[in-house]
Amino acid sequence: MKQLDYFLADEEATIAMGTALATVVKTKLKQGIVVFLNGELGAGKTTLTRGFVRGMGHQGNVKSPTYTLVEPYDLADWHVYHFDLYRLSDPEELEYIGIRDYFEENCCCFIEWPEKGTGLLAQEDLIINIAYIGEQRNISLNASTDKGVNLLKELKEIFTG
Repeated sequence: MKQLDYFLADEEATIAMGTALATVVKTKLKQGIVVFLNGELGAGKTTLTRGFVRGMGHQGNVKSPTYTLVEPYDLADWHVYHFDLYRLSDPEELEYIGIRDYFEENCCCFIEWPEKGTGLLAQEDLIINIAYIGEQRNISLNASTDKGVNLLKELKEIFTG
């Protein structure tokens, strides 16, 4: 299985999808992932990531890293990094923040606007595309690695039983 598509009726459904991803990572994969997030401004990329971060155990606020480039969440057994490369003017800027150090075994990286970091980012396990359908969203999850394929299989089990 290389692709799953779901309809997300509202913000709660988007958060639930992120939480489900976290559940699979924590209980089944037991290793970090790299996720590329695609979608227009306001499509729900940060909302999905919020669900993931909270699903991994973070209790506090989860905000967009639009102006900080990366928001780190250091949890007991995991490190979650939420990148927003929208304002990145040159991919080489990622070298200055030590981008390669973020892709360790126990790190989960969610990267918005990944095309801005071409050539410097780790191989993505999953590409998530979020598109507007009126006021609602369609989400397409595409596996790029065996880890991504395993994640999709487990996610399908959660949603279809």
